[in-house]
Amino acid sequence: MKALLFICHGTRLRKGRIEAEEFVRLCMASVDVPIKEICFLELSEPSIAQGFDTCIQKGATSISVVPVFLLSANHIKIDIPKELRHLQTKYPETEVIYGRAFGVHEAIPHLLWEKITNSAISINGNSQVLLVGRGSTDGDVKRDLEKIASNVQSHFGIPSIQACFLTGSSPSFEEALWCVRDKYAQVIVVPYLLFSGLLINGMKLTINRYLQQSQQEVVLCDTLGYHPILKEVLLTRIKETLHTNDYAFS
Repeated sequence: MKALLFICHGTRLRKGRIEAEEFVRLCMASVDVPIKEICFLELSEPSIAQGFDTCIQKGATSISVVPVFLLSANHIKIDIPKELRHLQTKYPETEVIYGRAFGVHEAIPHLLWEKITNSAISINGNSQVLLVGRGSTDGDVKRDLEKIASNVQSHFGIPSIQACFLTGSSPSFEEALWCVRDKYAQVIVVPYLLFSGLLINGMKLTINRYLQQSQQEVVLCDTLGYHPILKEVLLTRIKETLHTNDYAFS
């Protein structure tokens, strides 16, 4: 029997966990698979092992694992595969197929543009956009976020946009913010994060400290959240995972 196991990152904040679960359940309703479960990599429950065990208990013989992550960093490449290999050792007769993160998808720039235009009154030559990712020591994350920023700029003619990061990559969000001090009338901060959590709270604190020493207008956009475009991207990744053995563990 076929199962879908969705792996979200996890957060200590109950609001962020609920947002992630509600978004995934919204997507689940569009997929006809008999067993569908949600789990978390860290900081929230159920864990990956608990989610996997639940699928087995419900009769799963093949589990398609869909990581609900924006970019492919060490969690996607190392942490989750390591856990899945351990679980497949525990259940050797169960087929495990591992899907892809959202990645550099052609629909994402349209979502980001909507977030920008909903938050900023106008964008002109005196506006700087900072696209802020979680960050990672994995160089692919930096490359991919910069590619996404470039795609937004080329699609919508934004005069100036820069990718920056909360951890693990450079420039940091704080560095990027201070580098544009007094150079633009308006700074538009776009968090490349799925849902609420401690990271967005930290961004708000950084902006508040910055505004104590700057007269610029700083606009913080919403996280990506429950957006139809994001739903379509996740559904694309689900369909890929259900219909390919390219990522099957052996």
